[in-house]
Amino acid sequence: MCLILFAYKAIPDKKLILAANRDEFFSRPTAAMDLWHDNPDILAGRDLKEKGTWLGMNRNGKFAALTNYRDPSPVKNNPPSRGNIIKDYLTSDSSAADFLKKLQAQADSFNGFNLVLSDDRSFFWFSNKGGKPKQLGPGIYGLSNHLLNTPWPKIQKGKKALEKIVFNKENLSVENLFHLLENREIPHDSELPDTGVGIEWERILAPVFISSKDYGTRSSSVIMINNDGHALIAERGFNEKGLLEYEKKFHLSRP
Repeated sequence: MCLILFAYKAIPDKKLILAANRDEFFSRPTAAMDLWHDNPDILAGRDLKEKGTWLGMNRNGKFAALTNYRDPSPVKNNPPSRGNIIKDYLTSDSSAADFLKKLQAQADSFNGFNLVLSDDRSFFWFSNKGGKPKQLGPGIYGLSNHLLNTPWPKIQKGKKALEKIVFNKENLSVENLFHLLENREIPHDSELPDTGVGIEWERILAPVFISSKDYGTRSSSVIMINNDGHALIAERGFNEKGLLEYEKKFHLSRP
């Protein structure tokens, strides 16, 4: 993922409300969100190159999502796939806290990443560029390709838009969350961060929804999890022209 906006325990009847965009090169082979044929307890999209994923849940209530940390200078040669972190968590018996303890020991072997993950008891953010894991309390959060709540334009605007949806029951809908993720407005150059990729790429990467010839928003995901554990998950997929290709919707409940 390249943008994850989420409200954790921000309103009484919802444990999690999340809206996220996955941005990737269109040439990278990808499977849309579905129950995995080799592990039907996992609901996630799949990177067909490395077999991992960027966002997923399982039937036991575990959730995880990941973004890359944008810093082109110290890229490692032949690192392990970051997408397999989520697969490993969702297939493990470990709690979120225990999984993160193990992950910390090998975190430096990966290129930069951000990870948000939860179980029945807790919700964490961890980055191998940001120190120790942080357990999150109730609130509104935004994550892109830097650290949690870094004030990039897409994070600031996205969090404000999410607040308007979350705190007004009449606005809280899957459709409105998808609409939030469709914002293609490009901020002024003066607002753009300098992450080492050059001004042209900073402009391309700045909108909530990214659209360019070779790289862009491949899918948008919306998740709403009730306090009883029932989850509604929806995904929309897009082609190279930024046009809708498919929409899928799922319901997961605890066994």
